[in-house]
Amino acid sequence: MSNLVRRPEFGAFVAFVLIYIFFAIATQGAGFVSLSGTAGWLNLAAELGIVAIPVGLLMIAGEFDLSIGSTVGCASMVVAVLTGHYDLPVWPAIFIALSAGLLIGLINGIAVVRTELPSFIVTLATNFIVIGATMGISRLITNMTSGTIYSSDSAKVVFASRLGDANISILWWFLVVGLSLWILSRTTFGNWIYATGGNKLAARGAGVPVERVKIILFMMTGLAAAIVGIMQGVQWNSGNSTYGMGYVFQAPIVVVIGGVLLTGGYGSVMGIFFGTALFGVISSGIFYTGWNTDWIQLFLGGLLGAAVLANNYMRQLAMRAG
Repeated sequence: MSNLVRRPEFGAFVAFVLIYIFFAIATQGAGFVSLSGTAGWLNLAAELGIVAIPVGLLMIAGEFDLSIGSTVGCASMVVAVLTGHYDLPVWPAIFIALSAGLLIGLINGIAVVRTELPSFIVTLATNFIVIGATMGISRLITNMTSGTIYSSDSAKVVFASRLGDANISILWWFLVVGLSLWILSRTTFGNWIYATGGNKLAARGAGVPVERVKIILFMMTGLAAAIVGIMQGVQWNSGNSTYGMGYVFQAPIVVVIGGVLLTGGYGSVMGIFFGTALFGVISSGIFYTGWNTDWIQLFLGGLLGAAVLANNYMRQLAMRAG
């Protein structure tokens, strides 16, 4: 039992169960626990989760990425401008948008490893640069900072299809979780991620390509953000430069709630999964209660503070046991 308590995801799992039970009771009869209600909170969690998982892996490696919000908006606008203004078919536009996400991640990674500046500052600057460039260029080309996306049936199936009230983004989220679980627990690269975040100098001395690990992870966060931007754009038939700005701090918050330490070297994919699911339950549960949605910030803030204290305590226990 003590080993279970020390696992990074334990606190997030317990919090998820307790908060879910709380809202199930508080919203009794309102439909929160119905299939539609379950699909609702899963939909809210899924798109954030697609971004939060790679952000969490990056934080385990000891770095941050706050440029994800602007990358989401940039990807949606790339597709909108190329399909709506230049009449390019949607799939080539999607490929270019994904490439833009990878490029933003590559630039972030190179900037961080070459300058050794805090990634918090570097990617915060990138966030402003990308959204400014997206708005400026799109306005220069189309005289607007939003635009219509002309999609195709195949693109809608991949990025915007639904089964009842459930969006396909839920399936994307589960696929990202499964792939990340395999990478972190079954591959050498997963060991490198932990080593890089635990002790960069020792990892480098042991032959871990620390710089390459960080650059690849930055590229993965950029790619994930671009996927979410495309997903939102195809679903809503429009691109907007401001899509995804809420993820800038929501993603790190659910990652920390999920048991990842801000100092790196400790955390799990399932913890991030439960942290993100918790966000969906709170956001949807408050809606079903009829309370003012301002209470969402109170719940998240309280959980974040508790998670930071609990995670630090659990790691100290684990280090003593080791």
